[in-house]
Amino acid sequence: MSIATTMPRPETALLTSQVRASGIILHPTSLPGRFGIGDLGPEAYRFVDFLAATGQQIWQLLPLGPTHAEEWHSPYSALSAFAGNPLLLSMELIHDQGLLDASALADAAAPADDAVDFARVVELKERLLAQASANFQIRASAALRDQLAQFCRSASAWLDDYSLFMALRQEQGPNWVHWEDRFRHREPATLDAARKRLAPAIFCHKYIQFEFERQWSLLKHHANSRGVQILGDLPFYVSANSADVWAQPELFQLSPTTLQPVVEAGVPPEIFCADGQHWGNPVYDWQRLAQDDYKWWAERLKQSFHLYDFVRVDHFRAFEAYWTIPRGAAPKSGQWVKGPGADFFNAMLRHLPNLPELPITAEDIGGITPEVQALREQFGFPSMFVLHFAFDGNIDNPYLPFRCRSGFVCYTGTHDTNTSIGWYRGLGDAERKLWHDYIGAPSSMGMQWDMIRLAWASVAKWAIAPLQDILGLGGEARMNSPGTAFAANWRWRFRWESLSDVDCGRLTHLTKLYGRAPAGLH
Repeated sequence: MSIATTMPRPETALLTSQVRASGIILHPTSLPGRFGIGDLGPEAYRFVDFLAATGQQIWQLLPLGPTHAEEWHSPYSALSAFAGNPLLLSMELIHDQGLLDASALADAAAPADDAVDFARVVELKERLLAQASANFQIRASAALRDQLAQFCRSASAWLDDYSLFMALRQEQGPNWVHWEDRFRHREPATLDAARKRLAPAIFCHKYIQFEFERQWSLLKHHANSRGVQILGDLPFYVSANSADVWAQPELFQLSPTTLQPVVEAGVPPEIFCADGQHWGNPVYDWQRLAQDDYKWWAERLKQSFHLYDFVRVDHFRAFEAYWTIPRGAAPKSGQWVKGPGADFFNAMLRHLPNLPELPITAEDIGGITPEVQALREQFGFPSMFVLHFAFDGNIDNPYLPFRCRSGFVCYTGTHDTNTSIGWYRGLGDAERKLWHDYIGAPSSMGMQWDMIRLAWASVAKWAIAPLQDILGLGGEARMNSPGTAFAANWRWRFRWESLSDVDCGRLTHLTKLYGRAPAGLH
Protein backbone atom coordinates (compact mmCIF):
# COMPACT_ATOMS: atom_id res chain seq x y z
CA MET A 1 0.00 0.00 0.00
CA SER A 2 1.34 3.45 -0.86
CA ILE A 3 1.54 6.01 1.88
CA ALA A 4 -0.83 8.26 -0.03
CA THR A 5 -3.65 5.74 0.29
CA THR A 6 -3.49 5.96 4.08
CA MET A 7 -4.76 9.53 3.85
CA PRO A 8 -8.55 9.67 4.29
CA ARG A 9 -10.46 11.46 1.56
CA PRO A 10 -11.36 14.99 2.70
CA GLU A 11 -14.95 15.28 3.89
CA THR A 12 -16.96 18.47 4.26
CA ALA A 13 -19.63 16.97 6.52
CA LEU A 14 -18.50 18.83 9.63
CA LEU A 15 -18.64 22.17 7.86
CA THR A 16 -21.81 21.72 5.82
CA SER A 17 -23.90 19.91 8.45
CA GLN A 18 -25.63 21.55 11.40
CA VAL A 19 -23.01 20.17 13.79
CA ARG A 20 -21.50 22.82 16.05
CA ALA A 21 -17.82 22.32 16.80
CA SER A 22 -14.86 24.03 18.39
CA GLY A 23 -11.12 23.83 18.11
CA ILE A 24 -7.67 25.20 18.84
CA ILE A 25 -5.03 27.02 16.76
CA LEU A 26 -1.55 25.63 17.34
CA HIS A 27 1.22 25.35 14.79
CA PRO A 28 3.32 22.17 15.18
CA THR A 29 6.48 24.24 15.74
CA SER A 30 4.90 25.38 19.04
CA LEU A 31 4.64 21.87 20.44
CA PRO A 32 7.05 20.68 23.13
CA GLY A 33 9.82 18.36 22.01
CA ARG A 34 13.39 17.21 22.53
CA PHE A 35 15.05 18.87 19.55
CA GLY A 36 14.43 22.59 19.87
CA ILE A 37 11.19 22.76 17.87
CA GLY A 38 7.81 21.05 17.84
CA ASP A 39 7.38 18.33 15.24
CA LEU A 40 5.11 15.56 13.93
CA GLY A 41 6.22 13.04 16.53
CA PRO A 42 4.95 11.87 19.93
CA GLU A 43 4.04 15.31 21.29
CA ALA A 44 1.78 15.96 18.29
CA TYR A 45 -0.09 12.72 19.00
CA ARG A 46 -0.40 13.78 22.64
CA PHE A 47 -1.84 17.13 21.54
CA VAL A 48 -4.43 15.37 19.36
CA ASP A 49 -5.41 13.26 22.36
CA PHE A 50 -5.81 16.44 24.45
CA LEU A 51 -8.09 17.89 21.77
CA ALA A 52 -10.22 14.76 21.68
CA ALA A 53 -10.39 14.51 25.49
CA THR A 54 -11.72 18.07 25.78
CA GLY A 55 -14.22 17.69 22.94
CA GLN A 56 -12.36 19.76 20.34
CA GLN A 57 -13.05 18.61 16.79
CA ILE A 58 -10.77 21.02 14.91
CA TRP A 59 -7.01 21.49 14.95
CA GLN A 60 -6.08 24.61 13.00
CA LEU A 61 -2.51 24.89 11.70
CA LEU A 62 -0.42 27.49 9.94
CA PRO A 63 1.05 26.57 6.52
CA LEU A 64 3.32 23.50 6.57
CA GLY A 65 5.71 24.52 3.79
CA PRO A 66 9.52 24.67 4.09
CA THR A 67 10.59 27.92 5.75
CA HIS A 68 13.94 29.68 5.47
CA ALA A 69 16.09 32.18 7.32
CA GLU A 70 15.83 34.88 4.64
CA GLU A 71 12.13 35.27 5.57
CA TRP A 72 12.61 34.78 9.34
CA HIS A 73 11.12 31.29 8.97
CA SER A 74 7.66 32.67 8.29
CA PRO A 75 5.34 29.82 7.24
CA TYR A 76 3.71 32.30 4.85
CA SER A 77 6.91 32.72 2.78
CA ALA A 78 7.83 29.13 2.06
CA LEU A 79 10.38 27.76 -0.40
CA SER A 80 7.61 25.74 -2.05
CA ALA A 81 3.82 25.87 -2.33
CA PHE A 82 3.74 22.05 -2.39
CA ALA A 83 6.54 20.69 -0.19
CA GLY A 84 6.52 20.02 3.55
CA ASN A 85 8.80 21.63 6.12
CA PRO A 86 11.80 19.41 6.98
CA LEU A 87 12.07 21.10 10.38
CA LEU A 88 8.77 19.47 11.36
CA LEU A 89 10.08 15.95 10.87
CA SER A 90 10.31 13.83 14.01
CA MET A 91 13.77 12.42 14.54
CA GLU A 92 12.24 9.88 16.93
CA LEU A 93 9.99 8.45 14.21
CA ILE A 94 12.94 8.20 11.83
CA HIS A 95 14.91 6.45 14.58
CA ASP A 96 12.04 3.97 14.96
CA GLN A 97 12.61 2.99 11.32
CA GLY A 98 16.24 2.18 12.09
CA LEU A 99 17.55 5.13 10.04
CA LEU A 100 19.05 7.10 12.93
CA ASP A 101 21.10 5.64 15.76
CA ALA A 102 20.16 6.28 19.38
CA SER A 103 23.52 7.95 19.98
CA ALA A 104 22.79 10.53 17.27
CA LEU A 105 19.48 11.41 18.95
CA ALA A 106 21.05 11.62 22.38
CA ASP A 107 23.73 14.01 21.13
CA ALA A 108 21.11 16.19 19.42
CA ALA A 109 18.61 16.52 22.27
CA ALA A 110 18.18 20.07 23.57
CA PRO A 111 16.97 21.44 26.91
CA ALA A 112 13.34 22.54 27.07
CA ASP A 113 12.92 26.04 25.67
CA ASP A 114 10.01 28.46 25.37
CA ALA A 115 11.12 29.67 21.94
CA VAL A 116 12.45 28.05 18.78
CA ASP A 117 16.12 28.71 18.08
CA PHE A 118 15.83 28.35 14.31
CA ALA A 119 19.55 28.64 13.58
CA ARG A 120 20.35 25.74 15.92
CA VAL A 121 17.40 23.66 14.73
CA VAL A 122 18.31 24.07 11.05
CA GLU A 123 21.90 22.95 11.65
CA LEU A 124 20.77 20.02 13.77
CA LYS A 125 18.03 18.69 11.52
CA GLU A 126 19.94 19.17 8.29
CA ARG A 127 22.73 17.05 9.75
CA LEU A 128 20.42 14.32 11.06
CA LEU A 129 18.32 14.20 7.89
CA ALA A 130 21.46 13.84 5.76
CA GLN A 131 22.41 10.86 7.93
CA ALA A 132 18.93 9.39 7.61
CA SER A 133 18.97 9.81 3.84
CA ALA A 134 22.32 8.04 3.56
CA ASN A 135 21.14 5.27 5.89
CA PHE A 136 17.93 4.87 3.88
CA GLN A 137 19.93 3.84 0.82
CA ILE A 138 21.72 1.20 2.88
CA ARG A 139 19.17 -0.01 5.41
CA ALA A 140 15.67 0.62 4.01
CA SER A 141 13.51 -2.40 3.28
CA ALA A 142 12.40 -3.21 -0.24
CA ALA A 143 8.85 -2.23 0.65
CA LEU A 144 9.96 1.19 1.88
CA ARG A 145 12.08 1.72 -1.23
CA ASP A 146 9.05 0.89 -3.38
CA GLN A 147 6.97 3.43 -1.43
CA LEU A 148 9.61 6.09 -2.00
CA ALA A 149 9.68 5.34 -5.74
CA GLN A 150 5.90 5.51 -5.93
CA PHE A 151 5.85 8.81 -4.04
CA CYS A 152 8.46 10.29 -6.39
CA ARG A 153 6.37 9.30 -9.41
CA SER A 154 3.09 10.63 -8.00
CA ALA A 155 4.63 13.94 -6.85
CA SER A 156 6.97 14.45 -9.81
CA ALA A 157 5.06 17.51 -11.12
CA TRP A 158 6.46 19.57 -8.23
CA LEU A 159 9.02 17.30 -6.54
CA ASP A 160 11.55 17.17 -9.39
CA ASP A 161 11.84 20.96 -9.64
CA TYR A 162 11.76 21.42 -5.88
CA SER A 163 14.52 18.91 -5.12
CA LEU A 164 16.75 20.36 -7.85
CA PHE A 165 16.03 23.87 -6.60
CA MET A 166 16.99 22.93 -3.04
CA ALA A 167 20.20 21.24 -4.18
CA LEU A 168 21.12 24.31 -6.22
CA ARG A 169 20.48 26.57 -3.23
CA GLN A 170 23.15 24.66 -1.38
CA GLU A 171 25.57 25.08 -4.27
CA GLN A 172 24.68 28.48 -5.75
CA GLY A 173 23.41 30.43 -2.72
CA PRO A 174 20.14 30.94 -0.84
CA ASN A 175 18.40 33.32 -3.28
CA TRP A 176 17.97 32.09 -6.85
CA VAL A 177 17.79 35.57 -8.39
CA HIS A 178 21.50 35.90 -7.56
CA TRP A 179 22.51 32.67 -9.29
CA GLU A 180 24.37 32.64 -12.60
CA ASP A 181 22.16 33.52 -15.56
CA ARG A 182 22.25 29.98 -16.93
CA PHE A 183 20.76 28.68 -13.68
CA ARG A 184 18.29 31.52 -13.23
CA HIS A 185 16.98 31.12 -16.77
CA ARG A 186 16.95 27.33 -16.50
CA GLU A 187 19.09 26.50 -19.53
CA PRO A 188 18.32 22.81 -20.28
CA ALA A 189 21.95 21.68 -20.64
CA THR A 190 22.90 23.42 -17.40
CA LEU A 191 20.07 21.77 -15.49
CA ASP A 192 20.82 18.35 -16.96
CA ALA A 193 24.42 18.64 -15.79
CA ALA A 194 23.27 19.83 -12.36
CA ARG A 195 20.95 16.84 -11.96
CA LYS A 196 23.91 14.50 -12.47
CA ARG A 197 26.37 16.51 -10.38
CA LEU A 198 23.96 17.01 -7.49
CA ALA A 199 22.27 13.60 -7.58
CA PRO A 200 23.02 12.73 -3.90
CA ALA A 201 21.62 16.05 -2.65
CA ILE A 202 18.57 15.73 -4.91
CA PHE A 203 17.89 12.26 -3.55
CA CYS A 204 18.16 13.60 0.02
CA HIS A 205 15.49 16.23 -0.62
CA LYS A 206 13.20 13.69 -2.26
CA TYR A 207 13.66 11.37 0.70
CA ILE A 208 12.86 14.21 3.12
CA GLN A 209 9.60 14.96 1.31
CA PHE A 210 8.71 11.27 1.26
CA GLU A 211 9.30 11.10 5.01
CA PHE A 212 7.22 14.24 5.56
CA GLU A 213 4.35 12.65 3.65
CA ARG A 214 4.70 9.47 5.68
CA GLN A 215 4.80 11.19 9.06
CA TRP A 216 2.01 13.62 8.25
CA SER A 217 -0.18 10.83 6.87
CA LEU A 218 0.12 8.86 10.09
CA LEU A 219 -0.57 11.89 12.30
CA LYS A 220 -3.60 12.98 10.29
CA HIS A 221 -4.97 9.45 10.36
CA HIS A 222 -4.60 9.44 14.16
CA ALA A 223 -6.37 12.81 14.42
CA ASN A 224 -9.26 11.72 12.21
CA SER A 225 -9.60 8.46 14.14
CA ARG A 226 -10.02 10.54 17.34
CA GLY A 227 -12.71 12.72 15.76
CA VAL A 228 -10.34 15.64 15.16
CA GLN A 229 -10.23 17.22 11.71
CA ILE A 230 -7.41 19.34 10.38
CA LEU A 231 -7.97 22.92 9.25
CA GLY A 232 -4.91 23.83 7.22
CA ASP A 233 -3.82 27.21 5.93
CA LEU A 234 -3.17 28.13 2.29
CA PRO A 235 -1.25 31.37 1.70
CA PHE A 236 -2.62 33.30 -1.26
CA TYR A 237 0.81 34.34 -2.50
CA VAL A 238 4.08 32.44 -2.76
CA SER A 239 7.56 33.64 -1.90
CA ALA A 240 9.64 35.25 -4.65
CA ASN A 241 12.48 33.04 -3.43
CA SER A 242 10.69 29.76 -4.06
CA ALA A 243 10.92 26.75 -6.33
CA ASP A 244 7.53 27.69 -7.79
CA VAL A 245 8.64 31.10 -9.11
CA TRP A 246 11.99 29.76 -10.29
CA ALA A 247 10.43 26.78 -12.09
CA GLN A 248 7.45 28.61 -13.64
CA PRO A 249 8.26 32.33 -13.88
CA GLU A 250 5.69 32.75 -16.64
CA LEU A 251 2.90 32.44 -14.05
CA PHE A 252 4.00 35.65 -12.30
CA GLN A 253 4.45 39.29 -13.27
CA LEU A 254 8.24 39.28 -13.55
CA SER A 255 10.74 41.17 -15.66
CA PRO A 256 11.77 38.79 -18.50
CA THR A 257 15.41 39.84 -18.17
CA THR A 258 16.04 40.17 -14.43
CA LEU A 259 13.22 37.79 -13.34
CA GLN A 260 12.49 40.23 -10.52
CA PRO A 261 8.85 41.13 -9.75
CA VAL A 262 7.52 44.11 -11.69
CA VAL A 263 4.88 44.69 -9.03
CA GLU A 264 4.64 43.19 -5.57
CA ALA A 265 1.88 42.19 -3.20
CA GLY A 266 0.64 43.95 -0.09
CA VAL A 267 -2.33 45.83 1.32
CA PRO A 268 -3.11 49.56 1.45
CA PRO A 269 -3.37 51.58 4.66
CA GLU A 270 -6.47 50.53 6.61
CA ILE A 271 -7.85 50.39 10.12
CA PHE A 272 -5.82 47.31 11.12
CA CYS A 273 -2.53 48.44 9.50
CA ALA A 274 -2.34 52.23 9.33
CA ASP A 275 0.71 52.32 7.05
CA GLY A 276 -0.35 49.41 4.87
CA GLN A 277 1.86 46.40 4.30
CA HIS A 278 4.41 45.64 1.59
CA TRP A 279 4.88 41.88 1.53
CA GLY A 280 7.22 41.67 -1.45
CA ASN A 281 5.59 38.57 -2.99
CA PRO A 282 5.35 38.43 -6.79
CA VAL A 283 1.86 38.99 -8.19
CA TYR A 284 0.23 36.33 -10.36
CA ASP A 285 -0.26 36.77 -14.09
CA TRP A 286 -3.92 35.79 -13.95
CA GLN A 287 -4.39 36.04 -17.71
CA ARG A 288 -1.62 33.49 -18.22
CA LEU A 289 -3.03 31.23 -15.49
CA ALA A 290 -6.47 31.36 -17.09
CA GLN A 291 -5.08 30.08 -20.40
CA ASP A 292 -4.80 26.55 -19.01
CA ASP A 293 -7.81 26.86 -16.71
CA TYR A 294 -5.69 27.71 -13.63
CA LYS A 295 -4.07 24.29 -13.64
CA TRP A 296 -1.21 25.28 -11.31
CA TRP A 297 -3.68 26.53 -8.71
CA ALA A 298 -5.80 23.40 -9.13
CA GLU A 299 -2.77 21.24 -8.35
CA ARG A 300 -2.06 23.41 -5.34
CA LEU A 301 -5.58 22.96 -4.01
CA LYS A 302 -5.45 19.22 -4.65
CA GLN A 303 -2.30 19.03 -2.55
CA SER A 304 -3.99 21.05 0.20
CA PHE A 305 -7.10 18.85 0.23
CA HIS A 306 -4.79 15.84 0.36
CA LEU A 307 -3.08 17.18 3.47
CA TYR A 308 -6.04 18.71 5.28
CA ASP A 309 -9.73 18.14 5.84
CA PHE A 310 -10.46 21.85 5.40
CA VAL A 311 -8.43 24.75 4.07
CA ARG A 312 -8.42 28.34 5.28
CA VAL A 313 -7.52 30.48 2.25
CA ASP A 314 -5.42 33.38 3.45
CA HIS A 315 -6.11 36.84 1.96
CA PHE A 316 -9.26 35.62 0.26
CA ARG A 317 -10.21 39.13 -0.80
CA ALA A 318 -7.46 39.06 -3.46
CA PHE A 319 -9.53 36.69 -5.58
CA GLU A 320 -11.92 39.61 -6.09
CA ALA A 321 -9.32 42.42 -6.20
CA TYR A 322 -5.70 42.62 -5.08
CA TRP A 323 -3.36 45.48 -4.20
CA THR A 324 -0.27 45.80 -6.40
CA ILE A 325 2.71 47.92 -5.39
CA PRO A 326 5.49 48.98 -7.79
CA ARG A 327 8.64 47.12 -6.83
CA GLY A 328 10.32 48.78 -3.85
CA ALA A 329 7.61 51.44 -3.40
CA ALA A 330 5.51 52.26 -0.33
CA PRO A 331 2.15 50.47 0.12
CA LYS A 332 0.17 53.69 -0.36
CA SER A 333 1.48 54.03 -3.93
CA GLY A 334 -0.23 50.82 -5.02
CA GLN A 335 -3.53 50.24 -6.76
CA TRP A 336 -6.40 47.77 -6.79
CA VAL A 337 -6.53 45.32 -9.70
CA LYS A 338 -9.43 42.98 -10.40
CA GLY A 339 -8.82 39.32 -9.55
CA PRO A 340 -10.16 36.21 -11.30
CA GLY A 341 -13.32 36.10 -9.18
CA ALA A 342 -15.96 33.42 -9.72
CA ASP A 343 -14.23 32.19 -12.88
CA PHE A 344 -11.43 30.84 -10.68
CA PHE A 345 -13.64 28.88 -8.28
CA ASN A 346 -15.76 27.47 -11.09
CA ALA A 347 -12.51 26.22 -12.64
CA MET A 348 -11.51 24.61 -9.33
CA LEU A 349 -14.81 22.73 -9.23
CA ARG A 350 -14.11 21.46 -12.75
CA HIS A 351 -10.67 20.26 -11.71
CA LEU A 352 -12.00 18.64 -8.51
CA PRO A 353 -15.19 16.87 -9.62
CA ASN A 354 -15.14 14.53 -6.61
CA LEU A 355 -15.78 17.53 -4.34
CA PRO A 356 -19.31 18.88 -4.82
CA GLU A 357 -18.29 21.73 -2.51
CA LEU A 358 -14.81 23.09 -1.89
CA PRO A 359 -13.91 22.57 1.82
CA ILE A 360 -12.68 26.13 2.17
CA THR A 361 -13.01 28.82 4.81
CA ALA A 362 -12.20 32.38 3.82
CA GLU A 363 -9.81 34.71 5.61
CA ASP A 364 -11.83 37.83 4.91
CA ILE A 365 -10.80 40.29 7.61
CA GLY A 366 -9.55 43.78 6.93
CA GLY A 367 -10.80 45.98 4.11
CA ILE A 368 -13.62 43.80 2.82
CA THR A 369 -15.99 45.15 0.19
CA PRO A 370 -19.52 44.02 -0.75
CA GLU A 371 -18.01 42.44 -3.88
CA VAL A 372 -15.71 40.26 -1.74
CA GLN A 373 -18.63 39.23 0.48
CA ALA A 374 -20.72 38.37 -2.58
CA LEU A 375 -17.95 36.17 -3.99
CA ARG A 376 -17.58 34.33 -0.68
CA GLU A 377 -21.34 33.85 -0.33
CA GLN A 378 -21.73 32.72 -3.94
CA PHE A 379 -19.66 29.62 -3.15
CA GLY A 380 -20.79 29.21 0.46
CA PHE A 381 -17.39 29.74 2.06
CA PRO A 382 -17.60 30.46 5.82
CA SER A 383 -16.39 33.88 6.94
CA MET A 384 -13.98 34.67 9.78
CA PHE A 385 -15.36 36.58 12.77
CA VAL A 386 -12.64 37.79 15.16
CA LEU A 387 -13.73 39.04 18.59
CA HIS A 388 -10.56 41.09 19.14
CA PHE A 389 -11.80 43.43 16.43
CA ALA A 390 -15.17 43.99 18.12
CA PHE A 391 -14.52 46.25 21.07
CA ASP A 392 -13.24 49.54 19.64
CA GLY A 393 -15.81 51.65 21.50
CA ASN A 394 -18.14 51.75 18.49
CA ILE A 395 -21.55 50.16 19.10
CA ASP A 396 -21.94 49.72 15.33
CA ASN A 397 -18.82 47.58 15.07
CA PRO A 398 -19.55 44.66 12.68
CA TYR A 399 -17.61 42.21 14.89
CA LEU A 400 -19.69 42.67 18.05
CA PRO A 401 -20.75 39.16 19.07
CA PHE A 402 -24.46 39.67 18.48
CA ARG A 403 -23.69 40.28 14.79
CA CYS A 404 -22.17 36.82 14.36
CA ARG A 405 -24.03 34.48 12.00
CA SER A 406 -24.29 30.73 11.79
CA GLY A 407 -22.21 30.63 8.61
CA PHE A 408 -19.20 32.16 10.35
CA VAL A 409 -16.14 30.77 12.10
CA CYS A 410 -15.80 32.71 15.37
CA TYR A 411 -12.32 33.32 16.79
CA THR A 412 -11.21 34.91 20.02
CA GLY A 413 -8.02 35.90 18.18
CA THR A 414 -5.70 34.43 15.56
CA HIS A 415 -1.99 33.81 15.05
CA ASP A 416 -1.76 37.40 13.74
CA THR A 417 -3.37 39.07 16.76
CA ASN A 418 -2.16 39.48 20.29
CA THR A 419 -3.26 36.93 22.86
CA SER A 420 -6.57 37.83 24.49
CA ILE A 421 -4.86 38.92 27.70
CA GLY A 422 -2.28 40.91 25.74
CA TRP A 423 -5.10 42.49 23.71
CA TYR A 424 -7.05 43.39 26.86
CA ARG A 425 -4.03 45.01 28.46
CA GLY A 426 -3.65 47.24 25.42
CA LEU A 427 -7.24 48.52 25.37
CA GLY A 428 -8.01 52.18 26.00
CA ASP A 429 -10.56 53.27 28.59
CA ALA A 430 -13.47 53.49 26.12
CA GLU A 431 -12.73 50.12 24.57
CA ARG A 432 -12.33 48.44 27.93
CA LYS A 433 -15.60 49.97 29.20
CA LEU A 434 -17.49 48.62 26.18
CA TRP A 435 -16.00 45.18 26.72
CA HIS A 436 -17.02 45.19 30.41
CA ASP A 437 -20.49 46.50 29.58
CA TYR A 438 -20.94 43.78 26.99
CA ILE A 439 -19.64 40.98 29.19
CA GLY A 440 -21.56 42.10 32.25
CA ALA A 441 -19.99 40.70 35.38
CA PRO A 442 -16.55 39.29 34.47
CA SER A 443 -16.02 35.75 35.67
CA SER A 444 -13.48 34.76 38.27
CA MET A 445 -11.73 32.53 35.70
CA GLY A 446 -9.95 35.39 33.92
CA MET A 447 -10.94 37.58 30.97
CA GLN A 448 -9.55 35.08 28.45
CA TRP A 449 -12.24 32.62 29.51
CA ASP A 450 -14.88 35.30 29.09
CA MET A 451 -13.65 35.71 25.51
CA ILE A 452 -13.67 31.95 24.95
CA ARG A 453 -17.21 31.80 26.37
CA LEU A 454 -18.32 34.53 23.93
CA ALA A 455 -16.95 32.54 21.00
CA TRP A 456 -18.24 29.15 22.17
CA ALA A 457 -21.71 30.57 22.99
CA SER A 458 -22.03 32.29 19.60
CA VAL A 459 -24.27 31.02 16.80
CA ALA A 460 -21.17 30.41 14.66
CA LYS A 461 -20.87 26.84 13.48
CA TRP A 462 -17.22 26.73 14.53
CA ALA A 463 -15.56 28.49 17.47
CA ILE A 464 -11.76 28.53 17.62
CA ALA A 465 -9.16 29.97 19.99
CA PRO A 466 -5.36 29.98 19.98
CA LEU A 467 -3.88 27.70 22.63
CA GLN A 468 -2.32 30.80 24.22
CA ASP A 469 -5.81 31.86 25.30
CA ILE A 470 -6.52 28.48 26.91
CA LEU A 471 -3.23 28.85 28.79
CA GLY A 472 -4.00 32.43 29.85
CA LEU A 473 -0.79 33.89 28.42
CA GLY A 474 0.00 37.53 27.74
CA GLY A 475 1.61 39.32 24.81
CA GLU A 476 4.94 37.59 25.42
CA ALA A 477 3.37 34.49 23.86
CA ARG A 478 2.21 36.23 20.67
CA MET A 479 2.96 34.15 17.56
CA ASN A 480 3.29 36.94 14.98
CA SER A 481 3.07 40.71 14.61
CA PRO A 482 1.84 41.43 11.04
CA GLY A 483 3.83 43.86 8.97
CA THR A 484 7.04 43.12 10.86
CA ALA A 485 9.96 40.89 10.02
CA PHE A 486 12.04 40.08 13.04
CA ALA A 487 13.33 37.11 14.92
CA ALA A 488 10.64 37.13 17.62
CA ASN A 489 7.92 36.00 15.21
CA TRP A 490 6.94 32.33 14.82
CA ARG A 491 9.09 31.15 17.74
CA TRP A 492 6.61 30.62 20.60
CA ARG A 493 6.37 27.16 22.22
CA PHE A 494 4.35 25.82 25.12
CA ARG A 495 5.04 23.30 27.88
CA TRP A 496 2.60 20.66 29.06
CA GLU A 497 2.99 21.76 32.68
CA SER A 498 1.40 25.10 31.65
CA LEU A 499 -1.82 23.28 30.71
CA SER A 500 -3.56 22.64 34.00
CA ASP A 501 -6.33 20.17 34.76
CA VAL A 502 -8.47 23.18 35.70
CA ASP A 503 -8.04 24.69 32.21
CA CYS A 504 -8.81 21.36 30.55
CA GLY A 505 -11.92 21.05 32.70
CA ARG A 506 -13.10 24.56 31.83
CA LEU A 507 -12.57 23.95 28.12
CA THR A 508 -14.47 20.67 28.26
CA HIS A 509 -17.30 22.24 30.26
CA LEU A 510 -17.81 25.16 27.87
CA THR A 511 -17.60 22.85 24.86
CA LYS A 512 -20.39 20.67 26.23
CA LEU A 513 -22.40 23.58 27.64
CA TYR A 514 -22.67 25.32 24.27
CA GLY A 515 -23.37 22.22 22.19
CA ARG A 516 -19.97 21.92 20.52
CA ALA A 517 -18.91 18.56 21.93
CA PRO A 518 -19.13 15.33 19.93
CA ALA A 519 -21.70 12.78 21.04
CA GLY A 520 -20.48 10.59 23.86
CA LEU A 521 -17.96 13.01 25.37
CA HIS A 522 -17.74 12.38 29.12
